[in-house]
Amino acid sequence: MIWKFTAFAITSAFLIYISRASLRNPHSHGFHRFFAWEAILALFLLNVDFWFRDPFAWHQIISWILLFVSFIPLGFGVQALRARGKPTANREGDPSLLAFEKTTALVTTGIYRYIRHPLYSSLLLLAWGIFFKSPSWLGGVLVIVTTISLALTAKADEAECAKFFGTAYQDYMKTTRMFIPFLF
Repeated sequence: MIWKFTAFAITSAFLIYISRASLRNPHSHGFHRFFAWEAILALFLLNVDFWFRDPFAWHQIISWILLFVSFIPLGFGVQALRARGKPTANREGDPSLLAFEKTTALVTTGIYRYIRHPLYSSLLLLAWGIFFKSPSWLGGVLVIVTTISLALTAKADEAECAKFFGTAYQDYMKTTRMFIPFLF
């Protein structure tokens, strides 16, 4: 139990460090993302002891499916941002952006043709996959906090993108879904 508190404290310190600029600006997408990361971390530490327990239980099967599927939007999203987003360290604007977020071109192809936030979608799938390792009331609260935090993250991110990319981003929003292709 002590190792979990220690792991939470050390990882939280790291997350605070990389989110420090975002935490000073509650309107930035990074502010809400920090709380999603913290809730995912707490959820992981809550359920880590059940990771391989009873591997063929219905909830474990759902968990593994969600965990494996979470890599799909992550991989395609990162690849598209690197290949077509033209990230640059010199991008002016929000100082709280992480390096991979400093894109200078609006990406609307690949996975971004279907969903606007594949990386947040990946985190949602990850969180729900971790939750289903051992469903509980506390885990339910944490996964709901994660879901709400990621929805707020996406909304703030969309406001930032609309400000940076202008009407092109607003038009893009009309043709895509937020997290799940064709649905939401």
